[in-house]
Order: sequence, then structure tokens, then C-alpha cells
Amino acid sequence: MMFDFITDEHRMIQQAARDFARNAVAPIAAHYDETGEFPLETVRQMGELGFMGIEVPEEYGGVGLDTLAYVLALEEICKVDASHGTIMSVNNSLVCHGLMKFGTEEQKQKYLVPVASGGKIGSYSLTEPMSGSDAGTMRSRAVLNKAGTHYLINGRKSWVTSAPHADVIILFTMTQPEKQHNGISAFIIETGRPGFARGKTEPKLGIRASATSEITFDNYECPVESRLGQEGEGFKIAMTVLDAGRIGIASQALGIAEAALEASVKYAQEREAFGQKIGQFQMIQQKLADMKCRVEASRLLIYQAALAKMRSAKTGERYSLESSMAKLYASETAMWVTTEAVQIHGGMGYSKEMPIERYFRDAKITEIYEGTSEIQRLVIARHLTGLR
Repeated sequence: MMFDFITDEHRMIQQAARDFARNAVAPIAAHYDETGEFPLETVRQMGELGFMGIEVPEEYGGVGLDTLAYVLALEEICKVDASHGTIMSVNNSLVCHGLMKFGTEEQKQKYLVPVASGGKIGSYSLTEPMSGSDAGTMRSRAVLNKAGTHYLINGRKSWVTSAPHADVIILFTMTQPEKQHNGISAFIIETGRPGFARGKTEPKLGIRASATSEITFDNYECPVESRLGQEGEGFKIAMTVLDAGRIGIASQALGIAEAALEASVKYAQEREAFGQKIGQFQMIQQKLADMKCRVEASRLLIYQAALAKMRSAKTGERYSLESSMAKLYASETAMWVTTEAVQIHGGMGYSKEMPIERYFRDAKITEIYEGTSEIQRLVIARHLTGLR
């Protein structure tokens, strides 16, 4: 399928990501999924190749490309291993994008340059044990000292992707609890400072090589100059950054679904039953046809969202609707396609000897993180009705 807005430069980074994924990631993906170890060596290689800061200008450590380049590269990584794609997505969408859009020049030089170049690993922390989609109920606190020089941060955050290895974390916490959502502020956390601790790594169903853990703050002193944006702007920053993040998750879901579809087509061409290739049976043909249609529809929604984000850089308009539609449809497509792929492969689809069951496990999280499918439907419906 050809699109005139995809340039030779886009194709070059897509091919570079495809080559890296096939040559460097494919041979180790099953091992890291099995062990749950963090693939630090290949993550560093992604940084060296420019995949950790694709949309960041070169003067800030990135490669200065656009959102289309990002989704094309991320899709290729996720076709081989969604864990590597998750690490790449968080670094690009949630950390680099947040620092680029809301950071001061000093913050960009200090934090964005090493994160975008892959020298340091970034993370994003919004969720708490008792606060998920309803961010206004978070219990962590940041209190400004009397001298006005530092915030004292206390509390516990959960489900923080890349936290076990992160050097820099964009943290959202309460500075004025009585204001609920309007009392949240954002901070840039250096994980090497006293008062910061990492909890146990979560034993997850899928994306197992993408390390996730709780983090805790015990009288952590955060300098005022490390606050991201103004006090009370945290929720706005979080939601703005998630608009970008949802495009990344949609691309991740597309990559997983594509991998499952390609494997299913190959299996249908080779596997025989009742004296013929199973791809000759109409029920298998129907599954493959429906899988292909959903994959391509997801791709169009993702490209639409990417183009909307690129326009937003000039107009300032939000692209929440486009990113939520892409994330909702692509994530549910990934779950549906991988379920059908397991069925087509039969017993082999259930076996760890093939990557099909890994695609199935990896797909589920795309319906949950960075806004559940239920939240995406709320966002879409509210855009349609104007009602809250």
C-alpha cells in the first residue's frame, strides 16, 4: 500500500529499524521473554541508531525526524519484539516529547540530550496503587519548603515502565490535593538522588523484557528548577503527553498484529490437513481476510493520528480524538488478530516453540496501558457530544 506522504527518508528509517529488529532483536527475543531480563545492550544499540529520540531535533540529541518516521520505525521493532518497542515508545513519546514540549532550555540540555541519544533511559510515572484512570485521587505528595528552593516528595507510584533501569523519570504528584486534577504538578526525577527507591520488578503476562516496577519517595528533595511546567499544570501535561503516547501504543499494537498475521499466512500455506493446505479451507481464509482488513484499517488510523500530531506542531490544536481512535482500534485489533493466530496454528500456537503465544500475551497490554479501551471510548464519545 503506497502513501504519497511517506518519503524516501521515512522508508530509510523504516528499513533501518527492520534490519536492526531482524538481526539484533529476533535472535534474543524469546530468551528475554522467558527470563524477564532487561535487554540493556540492545536498548543501548537503539540509542546509538537514533531510535530513542526520533522526533527530537539534532541539537537536543535526537535525529530530527517526524511522527511518521517514529511510527514506521516503532512498528518494525514491535513486529519482532514488543518489549523493545515498549522501551522505545516510553522514551520517545512520554519522556522526550514531554521534555520537548514543556521543558525549559536548561532542562532540555540537562535531561533531554542524554535521554534522546540513548545515553540515559527515561520513564513516566502517573499511576499509583489506588489511582489509575482517576488521577485526581493520587496520594503521593510534593510540598514546597519554606525557602522555596525544593519540593519534598513522598509517596508510592506503581506500574512504572522502565523504572528498574531508568535514570530520569517524569513524575506526576499532588502539590495541592484539595484541587484534585488541578492540583497535580510534574517533576523531573533523577533516580540517583537520596530518597528514591525502586520496588520489585512486576512478573507480567506479556512484554516481560520491558521491566516494570513500583517506585517510592521518602523525603526526596526535588529542586524547584526540576519542576516541569508550572505548579498545577501536571494533569494538562500528563494528558497532552499521553496523546502522543497513544500513537506509540497503537503502532506497537499494529506491529504485533502484523507479525501474527504474517505468521498465520505462512502457516496456512504450509500446514496440511485432510489432504490439502489449511489455507484452502474457507474458514481459515475468512480469518485471514478479516485479520488483514483490521490490520490495514489500524494502519490508516495510525497514519491519520501521526499526521494530526504533525499539524499540531504548527497549529497548536489537540489531536486527542485521532490518537484515541488509533489506540482503541489498533489495540483491540492486536488482541483479536493474535487470538485468531493462535487458533489457526492450533496446538503449535499454544506452544512456546513458536512466537505466536508471545504475540498473544504481548497484545493484551495495549488495551490497558496509556488509557484503557474504556477510557478511549469516553474520550471519543465526549469529542462527539461535547458532554462531560
